[in-house]
Amino acid sequence: LQVDLWQPSSPIHIVEGAVADVRVPQNTTRSLLPYLQQANIQYTILISDLQQAIENQTGGRSHRNRRSLSGYNYEVYHSLEEIEDWMHYLNRTYSDLVHMFSVGKSYEGRPLYILKLGKRSRPYKKAVWIDCGIHAREWIGPAFCQWFVKEALQTYQTDPDMRKMLTQLYFYIMPVFNVDGYHFSWTNDRFWRKTRSKNMRFHCHGVDANRNWKVKWCDEGASLHPCDDTYCGPFPESEPEVKAVAHFLRKHRKQIKAYLSFHAYAQMLLYPYSYKYATIPNFNCVESAAYNAVNALQSAYGVRYRYGPASSTLYVSSGSSMDWAYKNGIPYAFAFELRDTGHFGFLLPEMLIKPTCTETMLAVKNITLHLLKKCH
Repeated sequence: LQVDLWQPSSPIHIVEGAVADVRVPQNTTRSLLPYLQQANIQYTILISDLQQAIENQTGGRSHRNRRSLSGYNYEVYHSLEEIEDWMHYLNRTYSDLVHMFSVGKSYEGRPLYILKLGKRSRPYKKAVWIDCGIHAREWIGPAFCQWFVKEALQTYQTDPDMRKMLTQLYFYIMPVFNVDGYHFSWTNDRFWRKTRSKNMRFHCHGVDANRNWKVKWCDEGASLHPCDDTYCGPFPESEPEVKAVAHFLRKHRKQIKAYLSFHAYAQMLLYPYSYKYATIPNFNCVESAAYNAVNALQSAYGVRYRYGPASSTLYVSSGSSMDWAYKNGIPYAFAFELRDTGHFGFLLPEMLIKPTCTETMLAVKNITLHLLKKCH
């Protein structure tokens, strides 16, 4: 039976007593369900008609005037072209607070755009890096990155916390890390995860961009097989997207104090290490930042996030961007797993974009303000 594993991302993490989410082709359910009953495995059907759910999310879009940027709708998912147009628009419209640049090109030749956000108040400022969409199908990620920018620009005048953040820090925001994969998830396969690089020996595309970093590369939790969802690539930084971002972060590692990466789904706030069970040296500072961030998030709608080291809270995975950032001297490295816990999975409905982004915003502000206070 061919199944697409949604949670966990690799079969090695499936253990007795734990929950796994899988997607199966329509014709497979007839043979799968009797098999599960025979094996005495309890199951629930979360989404009975996936095709319909996908169409609800992306179909019938034309009537929503999504092109006018001044009335840009942050409560719908946007294609890569729309997100890039939006970035260009902000760059033109808010030149005092926004500077847009590219750190390189993707495998298919698309620019890798970053928005630098903040007041040019002094020559040297600490910075926070935020990326979304390392995994293509996790659409709520790029939606949050856009939401964050919107909030920053709209509340900068009125919210003293936001004013402080943009005055004292720069934010480097990458709304779509895996541009080729994200584009592909809109045009061809809604559940595509990896990049789109070609493999010569196998007819499989792509590398898991969150297993391709040079930190315990291709160890536990990553696969050497090019057709697997967690394929680590032929060598570390083989993917031009990973190489370009790693190069940028290395160059600015003295300035960048926090690295935040947004994923879906599990409702977790994770920090290093991901590749081993061990306590990081600045555990107390990072742990208290996570604890406060999760409480701030919960204060909005009562949504509970689990938090902790990625290895023990989620599962062991090697070659992740978060571990790499931490190993390269960025003291606060976090990965968010946004809503939900599996009911909608990667197909989080658009009506949940606003609450998800609103609560996540509280957590991010909390971490950022924690950063501005000295932690010993």
